[in-house]
Amino acid sequence: MDFSDLGIDSDIVAALASKGITSPFPIQEQAIPLALTGQDLIGQAKTGTGKTLGFGLPIIQRLGLNPSHGAKALVVVPTRELAIQVADDLTLASSNRNLQVAAIYGGKSYEGQVAQIDAGAQLIVGTPGRLIDLSNQRKLDLSKIECMVLDEADEMLDLGFLPDVERLFAFTPAGRQTMLFSATMPGQIVSLARKYQNKPVHIRVNDPDEGHTKADIKQFFYRAHALDKDEVVSRILQSEGRGKTVIFTKTKRQAAKLSEELVDRGFKATALHGDMSQEAREKSMDAFRSGKKDILVATEVAARGIDVDDVTHVINYTVPEDEKAYLHRTGRTGRAGRTGIAVTFVDWEDLLRWSNIDRALELGVPEPVETYSSSPHLFSDLNIPDGTKGRIAATKRPADWKPGDNEKPRGQKPKGNQQNRKPSAAPAKPQGERKQRSRTRTYKQGE
Repeated sequence: MDFSDLGIDSDIVAALASKGITSPFPIQEQAIPLALTGQDLIGQAKTGTGKTLGFGLPIIQRLGLNPSHGAKALVVVPTRELAIQVADDLTLASSNRNLQVAAIYGGKSYEGQVAQIDAGAQLIVGTPGRLIDLSNQRKLDLSKIECMVLDEADEMLDLGFLPDVERLFAFTPAGRQTMLFSATMPGQIVSLARKYQNKPVHIRVNDPDEGHTKADIKQFFYRAHALDKDEVVSRILQSEGRGKTVIFTKTKRQAAKLSEELVDRGFKATALHGDMSQEAREKSMDAFRSGKKDILVATEVAARGIDVDDVTHVINYTVPEDEKAYLHRTGRTGRAGRTGIAVTFVDWEDLLRWSNIDRALELGVPEPVETYSSSPHLFSDLNIPDGTKGRIAATKRPADWKPGDNEKPRGQKPKGNQQNRKPSAAPAKPQGERKQRSRTRTYKQGE
């Protein structure tokens, strides 16, 4: 089956095929035909299963090849990073149409976003705060919205956005099509659906034998010592087959510190946390998505909704707050039909909280095995080569290297006007007696 079998127009199918997207996922197979009819629906599926195209393709098709200027569809998401990701996905899918997609979120100047709206953007993807702000300023008109989507609704609940979401509903006409997508369905989300949707169809895509967590994620749980964690992480990062990796920390300071430590050990790591400017956050995410950096060290709030398909490993450097946070974190891997690995460190003082998570998710590991960087089971569990240490060796120069090959040789003095230089107060010491200079580097935020 391909997307044309679901009723999607050929130009959209071709746009997706140009990026190798040809076969729909289960949530897409069930949601797209219903959404194309204008039916209100609730789509429930675990994170990373393709919900974005499940609602995005019907919206793009509904708006037509050459929609008139002005906001016609609204997608509300909980985080800035997810707004950018969803907007990029929908821009790709609509690349063969005269449709403008605008990402509206906080942390950036108003001018560029208002310019997109004034230019006639028809599909708006945004976070609640900035959408409300621009609506109150009468710079964003939502009175002609034909379709409204709440993406990752349970995350909006966790982040306290539901009152803002209700305000956004008030800006839109009552006759709109409303779609709600969520990994879990708490009572408040159900109440929201009853209030703002018209006889919605509830689509739930889960394997009945899968349990609470995704079956395509292999999970490991270790009781690790705080002073040994960095070394354990560094060895895991050298596992065979390890690709892009997200490491979750509890605090912003932990994220910044661990990122710097990993860079110092030779890894391509970058940080993502709330103390970073929006420009730095976007730079960090761009580097991670492009593969320039293959390790993202992030706080949970900053990383909520990150949608990067090729993440192979997730490492919980600290225990999540609860079972929902655990599912959100581990859901960053095993996406789009791929498999993944999730590793969780449990400190001694976190055993009680972990036991609650273990019981809620029926993991069967109330007391993780005590683990150190030298533990044999760590190497065998995660396919780490024997003898691996927590620091990557510096790249050696080739045997035929000579001064002038792609770099300035050590000790070479800069060229310049030698006549204007003051003579040295004392003769230079022989080279063998020179004091070794300290070679340190300060890493900029987000690097």
